[in-house]
Amino acid sequence: MIGYYIRLAIKSFRRNPGLTVMMVCAMALGIGVSVVTITVYHAMSGNPIWWKSDRLYAVTMDSWDSKKPFYSTHPELPPPQLTYRDAQALYASNIPERKAIMATAGGVLTGGTAQRTPQPVNTRGTTSDFFSLFDAPFLYGGGWNATADAKREPVIVLSREMNDKLFGGQNSVGRTVRRNDVAFRVIGVLDNWLPIPKFYDLNTGAFGKPEDVYIPLGWLTALEEYPSGDIECWNQVFNFNAYREFLNSDCVWLQMWAELPDRASRERMQSFVDAYWADQHRAGRFERPRNNRITDVGAWLVDNNVVPNDNRMLVIISLTFLAVCLINTVGILLAKFLSRTAISGMRRALGASRREVFVQHFIEVGVLAGIGAILGLVVAFLGLSGVHALYYQPGGGGYQELTHFDAASIGWAIVLAVVSAVVAGLYPAWRIGRLPPALYLKTQ
Repeated sequence: MIGYYIRLAIKSFRRNPGLTVMMVCAMALGIGVSVVTITVYHAMSGNPIWWKSDRLYAVTMDSWDSKKPFYSTHPELPPPQLTYRDAQALYASNIPERKAIMATAGGVLTGGTAQRTPQPVNTRGTTSDFFSLFDAPFLYGGGWNATADAKREPVIVLSREMNDKLFGGQNSVGRTVRRNDVAFRVIGVLDNWLPIPKFYDLNTGAFGKPEDVYIPLGWLTALEEYPSGDIECWNQVFNFNAYREFLNSDCVWLQMWAELPDRASRERMQSFVDAYWADQHRAGRFERPRNNRITDVGAWLVDNNVVPNDNRMLVIISLTFLAVCLINTVGILLAKFLSRTAISGMRRALGASRREVFVQHFIEVGVLAGIGAILGLVVAFLGLSGVHALYYQPGGGGYQELTHFDAASIGWAIVLAVVSAVVAGLYPAWRIGRLPPALYLKTQ
């Protein structure tokens, strides 16, 4: 029976091709625009490590100026980074199951077999738990251990992209590369890994790519490298040529994350941070009221305004546009169905029930919405491709990483098509099924 109703729908489309094209285009445009905005918004607002949301926590302390907060718009929030000495002190805690402190730096890499020219690289200096803490997948080898941190061993982990450039994608574990003219032994190559947003370090861009190489954090301080990310200072002007002075300053530039698997460990960690704060406060530091925070990933993204209100508004506007398209479609469908009341009346007189007349017309709307969804996917693909081209950056990163046409986009199109069919077809199909057949039979 459904096949018969589909054939009737196709015949109906042929009788009024102009109206059919108008309705399909309206649905396609509304669905396509909505898919584009929802896809981008979903990528921006999603939790990239949702399976560990109840275990991963950013650790922050308010070491800022007593006269003004770090954020003028959100004075209740502490700085998102730690000073070097505070990070070292908190990292000494054995409460977290895993923990990492880190910062980014620049650098130049040489020594690959496939690429002889020096490669500028974005480097993350971090500690041994970084990879297991954030579930970073490995293609070859693995990360280093705590001993390599303590002894500052010259080991390095490459991203897959960098390994492709230097070694043509081959297993490079055990090879030697030189970063800033210091020899490092490759111990691991990451597989494709692109957490969006890059929650673990929002200071270098929430939608940027992960770093090209990873080395023990101690190498940044041993080589006296200043971080390439944000450095925020408030209470002093120091000589940047005196690196030790920089490490001992109240400048914040290090991120810290901890894996705290249960409520008890979180409470113990909070107490540990508060006790350290109290000691430093008595020593003359931390002039602001105590504001130490252990923040999960979801709250961290909200606190740092990763998804601006403008993006939420764009989603509302796109869905409103879809609603306007559907309202227009409802009016056209109602007029079209009412123009065929004589045919519907004849079917009723021959024994068709109201339900069967309703199903016939509702399937017609469903076929219309299905065609609109297919064309809407084309519109969405073109729209996302346009956004990708607009924000394209050589080497990747930035908003271009949000504009992938994938299974989620198809899923949204299907959902919107079903909603469109229900919203646009429910009332016209119900209305035509409720009309008394006798009135129209008398006119024939």
